Amino acid sequence: MRRHPNSLALLALLAAACLAQGAYALLPAYPATILMLCLINASLATSLNLVNGLAGQFSLGHAGFMAIGAYVAASITTPGVDLLGLAGGALAQGALAQQALFALALLAAGLAAGLAGYLVGLPSLRLRGDYLAIVTLGFGEIIRVLILNIPAVGGPRGLSGVPAYSTAFAAALFLGALVLGISRLVGTSHGRALLAVRADEVAAAALGSSPTRFKVAAFTASAAAGGVAGGLLAHAMMYINPSSFTFMRSVEVVVMVVLGGAGSISGGILAAVLLTILPEALRPLQQLTGVDLRMVLYSFLLIALMLARPQGLLGRRELWQLKGRP
Repeated sequence: MRRHPNSLALLALLAAACLAQGAYALLPAYPATILMLCLINASLATSLNLVNGLAGQFSLGHAGFMAIGAYVAASITTPGVDLLGLAGGALAQGALAQQALFALALLAAGLAAGLAGYLVGLPSLRLRGDYLAIVTLGFGEIIRVLILNIPAVGGPRGLSGVPAYSTAFAAALFLGALVLGISRLVGTSHGRALLAVRADEVAAAALGSSPTRFKVAAFTASAAAGGVAGGLLAHAMMYINPSSFTFMRSVEVVVMVVLGGAGSISGGILAAVLLTILPEALRPLQQLTGVDLRMVLYSFLLIALMLARPQGLLGRRELWQLKGRP
């Protein structure tokens, strides 16, 4: 009896998520935290790759969508913990109710960030190049300043007491779903339309495509995925504040995409893992020298990588496409 490819992909996705959760449970606290950050950063890079890679645009506002997702999700689960406690009973106190609340919070985070992405993308994606980058940069800063001045979500103090609901299973499952969804999208007519827009918007419009419509759809989906990743981050760190979502956070995610290769899903994941682990691996250097040379060496390594591979680690190819090719 033949198995459907989608069933095999789902089984592989669940197996990978279970493997990630097993590794997370066996590792000490510090390496386990790094593993969680690798999974979340890989999700962020993959989601931004949909816009900066496949659609050929340049967005600098991903931290704003992360912030929306993180604060929306935390605002649901933080008071929800008290509500579950008041409800009483084995079900309300158990992991099932907590995970249901967490799933609802992540869904709300994705919807809120996706709506924000649609509202920003609809007017701004008629622009190109540097103009789009400036608009999205401004949006990210507006979100950060708004959060900074809303006492209900902690203002500059941040939001503490966020329940530790994020698991490696959930983070790996979300990352796998993103990779599977985007890789399947590339082979569809919508995916080919996005690639045509990336190559030449004028030619794509002449062939009957609507570049703005496809770019807005990609931007909205990317924003929604960034919001879910922000929700996972909030429930992994158990504390969020506006300084976690500055312009530099957006730049970090863009660097992951560019270093891995704009348009390469697996390249973005490799770069996200590398850029998450490398600063921590260099931390003993500071202890040996007594001088904080960690970030200096980190920057030099990034420059060396970009000089050696200006097209990124994988260019526009995927890991499974490298065999037999130069």
